[in-house]
Amino acid sequence: MKPAVILLSGGLDSATVLAIAREAGYACHALSLDYGQRHKAELVAAARVASTLGAVEHRVMRLGLGDIGGSALTDSTIAVPECATEGIPVTYVPARNTVMLSLALAWAEVLESRDIFIGVNAVDYSGYPDCRPEFIAAFEHMANLATRSGVEGEALRIHAPLQHLSKAQIIQRGAALGVDYVQTVSCYQADSEGWACGRCDSCRLRREGFIAAGMPDPTRYAHEMEAGGRDDVLFTSTRNSTE
Repeated sequence: MKPAVILLSGGLDSATVLAIAREAGYACHALSLDYGQRHKAELVAAARVASTLGAVEHRVMRLGLGDIGGSALTDSTIAVPECATEGIPVTYVPARNTVMLSLALAWAEVLESRDIFIGVNAVDYSGYPDCRPEFIAAFEHMANLATRSGVEGEALRIHAPLQHLSKAQIIQRGAALGVDYVQTVSCYQADSEGWACGRCDSCRLRREGFIAAGMPDPTRYAHEMEAGGRDDVLFTSTRNSTE
């Protein structure tokens, strides 16, 4: 089995990418980044997903992007938007995907791997500039100029299999590959137990994806816990929305 590095955040998209890479026959080395994000629930989720989906190894690297700030995900003084915004949102983390891909590239060289997988998406991508196809193509070009393997003629490829899929298509693809989405955490401001806020942009895209896919939403929403399981606040359940 050829080794591949999979960037695994613990969210819906990266879990699907891990399943895709595994299905393609790669020995999957999962890499998660503790970059100073608001919560660590997604890292706990990443460990669950890596184990369930058969990653041969899962590493968590610490990266101090919180020391730089500039994003609602790394600076607690910046509020996470709870409604749709225009342009690049404040949840964009400056250079995050660039740095994460660079670390994945370094590990790939050590593993003598020619394949890196990332779950970026250009359809439901919330306006992030480092999720665009142009960025992925440019990084791949740079990687093959800047590495020993690239210089020696062993081309490295950045795989972004979700890039042109809708959230519903991503969910359907993952479900067909056996991804248990209840194990994932996508919320920008989940609590320590991984319960989602149900209000941020990531929660909205995730929920709309399950509705469009015609599948029950397994997400654990904090408002459901507070309301004793009632579906009459904030979001209604997927079940009620599709009946």
